[in-house]
Amino acid sequence: MGKIKPAIGVIGGSHAEEETIGLAYELGSHIANNDAVLICGGLGGVMEAAAKGASENSGTVIGVLPGENKQDANPYVTIPLPTGMGTGRNILVVRFSDVCIALPGSYGTLSEIGLTLNSGKTVVFLPGAWELKKIGTVDSGRYKEAYNAPQAVGFALDALR
Repeated sequence: MGKIKPAIGVIGGSHAEEETIGLAYELGSHIANNDAVLICGGLGGVMEAAAKGASENSGTVIGVLPGENKQDANPYVTIPLPTGMGTGRNILVVRFSDVCIALPGSYGTLSEIGLTLNSGKTVVFLPGAWELKKIGTVDSGRYKEAYNAPQAVGFALDALR
């Protein structure tokens, strides 16, 4: 049996601005090029852009879908996992990921950030994502700010060492 690859979750909005879409694509590319597996919610926006970046760089993409149909996955998902759990699938995105990288998103993204931190895992966040430090005390050792895709993937992989 081969080496177990790290699983990096990419979380963010199902609708996103063009700059965020580009950043998500770049994240997916860097995840694939660092021999890690990309975990995401499997739908559009940030999820699709990151999946496309990984897929176009020979990466593996696991899409944890809210519905019951594999066909709902974006075309770049390698392994679609339909859950039938709606937003409850967010806990599975977190559980399947060793570390998460957060991009801008709404309350689903916020829930995934909270679930990740609550499970003792690291979240690397990029500009525009939820800035929890403005809300209250956050362990900066597990909630790290990055400014570009290579730095975010580097921080994510460092958290697993």
